[in-house]
Amino acid sequence: MTNPGFEAFQLVKFCERKLSSQRQNYFFKPYFRCSFPENHKFNIRSGKLPAKLKDTYKQKGMRKRMVESLRRRGIEDEAVLTAMAAVPRHFFLEKDFEDHAYEDKPFPIGCEQTISQPFTVAYQTAMLNIQNGDKVLEIGTGSGYQAAILSVLGAKVYTVERQEMLYFRSKVLLAELGFRTVHCFFRDGTKGLPEYAPFTKILATAGATGIPEPLKAQLAIGGILVIPVGNQVQKMLKITRLSETEFKEEAFDNFRFVPFLGGIEKA
Repeated sequence: MTNPGFEAFQLVKFCERKLSSQRQNYFFKPYFRCSFPENHKFNIRSGKLPAKLKDTYKQKGMRKRMVESLRRRGIEDEAVLTAMAAVPRHFFLEKDFEDHAYEDKPFPIGCEQTISQPFTVAYQTAMLNIQNGDKVLEIGTGSGYQAAILSVLGAKVYTVERQEMLYFRSKVLLAELGFRTVHCFFRDGTKGLPEYAPFTKILATAGATGIPEPLKAQLAIGGILVIPVGNQVQKMLKITRLSETEFKEEAFDNFRFVPFLGGIEKA
């Protein structure tokens, strides 16, 4: 019987060697260390998770084509592309969408939320310029896929979700997949996580109407905040903290995200 956990571990080790040969300033951590039984089932609150966790040659091939497509669209960070090639996106989607997991599309994950399309995940991740050991705050855990990518790149991830159902579902899935450097919190993301600040990198995965001041305050000097800001269409902003009082703001491409909301929603 194929052991997808062992296959994933082998893939990550291959990626480590590839990154090393390219002399990238990244360390690709092997977090896929657990095995996944063929009929491993989850039942957390009312959330639905994949009944089977397996990564077939067909899915690996689709993931490879997805990465090639991202490269053609202008994603140049090889470490990010390698991480995208290693993490099975279909693990983070409903079973009904599994065959379409590697298309460049967002998909619903419940609670009126979506998993971002692969291009958006790669784009935001590349903007953060993740280094091994970075302490990253993610606002909007969602499916957990973005947190997994950040973790594979060597970051220690603190991820906040305001929807209780998504929080429980992602927390369990990430733990089952062996992502031991991802820490999940059921919180109001507009407030960040002041007790764990400062963060070297902060990422918002929802469209804000403005930049929440608590997030700027929790950014380390020299740190980077990436956040989409706007109403119907959001401009991707990169905020670099230069000193205690100075910030540099850069604007990039337009995107469409679900709204960045305050408060929490119980399941």
